[in-house]
Amino acid sequence: MTYHFQNPSDETIKTYLQETNTIAVVGLSDRTETAAYGVAKFMQAMGYQIIPVNPKLVGQEILGERVYASLKDIPVAVDIVDVFRRSEFLPQVAKEFLETDAKVFWAQLGLENQEAEAILRAAGKKAIVMNRCLKIDYRNFML
Repeated sequence: MTYHFQNPSDETIKTYLQETNTIAVVGLSDRTETAAYGVAKFMQAMGYQIIPVNPKLVGQEILGERVYASLKDIPVAVDIVDVFRRSEFLPQVAKEFLETDAKVFWAQLGLENQEAEAILRAAGKKAIVMNRCLKIDYRNFML
């Protein structure tokens, strides 16, 4: 049987978007043609603070924001962690997520991982979204 993640209701996802100020984008690079860049730029234009997380680009700026090596290096409260890394890296990101006070773990469209879900649920985290696009959901629920 194929693993298929069960996302929260649309109403819950809308609430996440309404209650969010800061979005850490894991895997964001300065390559403007990437989906991560497009989504981050859009969400920033909608008024969210974007925090790039990419260990290869530490100290640089993307979209005018300083890049951090990891989630735990971010000095401000994060509401959503938006992950643009291949599915096999999601458990690693989930473990890092648990070391922060971030509220929502969000894996972008095309990404889901059963082990990552198990790690988060074992730690009592319920705000998990996988295989959905932040930008698409914002457009559907907030505009």
